[in-house]
Amino acid sequence: MNVLTCDIAGLLILEPKVFGDARGFFVETWNRRRYGEAGIDVDFVQDNISFSRRGTLRGLHFQNPKPQGKLMQVLQGEVFDVAVDIRRSSPTYGRWHGVLLSAENKRQFYVPSGFAHGFAVLSDTALFQYKCTEFYSPQDECAIRWDDPDIGVEWPVKTPLISDRDAKGLRLRETPRERLFA
Repeated sequence: MNVLTCDIAGLLILEPKVFGDARGFFVETWNRRRYGEAGIDVDFVQDNISFSRRGTLRGLHFQNPKPQGKLMQVLQGEVFDVAVDIRRSSPTYGRWHGVLLSAENKRQFYVPSGFAHGFAVLSDTALFQYKCTEFYSPQDECAIRWDDPDIGVEWPVKTPLISDRDAKGLRLRETPRERLFA
């Protein structure tokens, strides 16, 4: 497995080994020992799959308290996946990093707690899978505006399909300090 670091501490892009032939392929998507050696020494407690159509943008979401670290991958289609550093004491606070995840490239993106997360669907449809280090807790979930100009994510989708909840997301500077991470 190839592990790529990002310009924001804690974020990792993983390129698992793919074994393929004329019949198809095999890829190991999680192995506690191997991923621990790569720097992801966490306990995942929940797996999720979302299905979305082209132009859908989900995010930017986070939970606090009960923060979630996430290991994401795309099983079908292609997405632009984004993490925003919302750790107040971090030198990269408010900065974002994006990565293209697709069924074709089989990359994974690890985002630890302390980040807001979102993705935009670039293909006709996308099947997006992610593992979480904490259970979903709706009362602890927050949304930061996907188009917050202070963050400036360069989304490849200009007029995204978003939920009512995401449309009501706060700008990072409006998010209560106690909801962010130290």
